[in-house]
Amino acid sequence: MLKFKIVTPEKTIYENEIFQVTIPTMEGEITVLPNHIPLISVLKAGELKFKDKEGQQQMAVSGGFLEVRGKNEIVILADHAQRVAEIDIDKAEEARARAEEQMANLKNAQDVDYAKLQAVIDRELNKLKVVKKYRKLP
Repeated sequence: MLKFKIVTPEKTIYENEIFQVTIPTMEGEITVLPNHIPLISVLKAGELKFKDKEGQQQMAVSGGFLEVRGKNEIVILADHAQRVAEIDIDKAEEARARAEEQMANLKNAQDVDYAKLQAVIDRELNKLKVVKKYRKLP
């Protein structure tokens, strides 16, 4: 078993023992099983999957860091993480549309706001992609 914890700036999203976890990193997707070697990596926006006593769980994550420690401990410090069941599709669509509209109104693409808006768009698109994969949508 692995001691697994996902933390965002707002709160601890999940903390429990799991069997395995698959994580999107900048180097590619990795799966961590018990007795994995220690490592640190940068998260990329994508789908995080883990298996616990309740079965397979999925989350949308974006930004942050992953640390696999000795003694079967994994800590993820994510900019954003949300369980598939908690994602509100309408709110994600609205947030993406607002960010795209604001981006279109920016005069200078080098503006810091441009990067922030692009990050919002990427995060919301990732949430939509992950939730549509697992929910039965009309």
